[in-house]
Amino acid sequence: MVEALVISQVVLWIVVIVLAATVMALARQIGVLHERVAPMGALTIDQGPRVGDVAPVFELPALSGRTVRIGGANARGMSTLLLFVSPTCSVCKKLIPIAKSVIAASGGVEMVFASDGDRPEQERMIRENRLEDFGFVLSAELRMTYRIGRLPYAVLIDEAGVVRAKGLVNTREHLESLLEAKRIGVASIQEYLGLHGGPEPAAAGNGQRGGEHG
Repeated sequence: MVEALVISQVVLWIVVIVLAATVMALARQIGVLHERVAPMGALTIDQGPRVGDVAPVFELPALSGRTVRIGGANARGMSTLLLFVSPTCSVCKKLIPIAKSVIAASGGVEMVFASDGDRPEQERMIRENRLEDFGFVLSAELRMTYRIGRLPYAVLIDEAGVVRAKGLVNTREHLESLLEAKRIGVASIQEYLGLHGGPEPAAAGNGQRGGEHG
């Protein structure tokens, strides 16, 4: 009886050791896979002004009452992240607080929200998301100029008024990938991967999923 218990204990310890070794091996492989799988960043749609083009200049009244200038040289020497959203877009609602956080942490970038449609709906979105301190413009012409068909969509314009990055953005990583693309001097993270054949700097994100149709 005692011998049977001893044998069972030995067998159990062997099983535990084998399982521990297996878990460690799997964790190692997951780490290697994570390094090899390249994040994709925001999905660039090649419509409207291209990356590298001078951004069209708009001077639009914000819902707050002030005038917002989009495009052209920035008087404060800052880049502009133009984020197209809609009150009916569920992804937009989730992304807005994330975008505010990204801009607060970025430094040197100001954010302008853009939409079109019913003004009362947009004003409610501003109140619900506390966007009173941000420029929020309604302009069908702006959306048509940038050929926005799906939301949320972001365009990064540098301090000189040049389009530096753009794409569909559904996550923090997508937004950060636009800033990272400007920093390393490429049109998109996809372009970086094509040039270098490997993962881009860690600041860019992964995942890719379409948003709402406009």
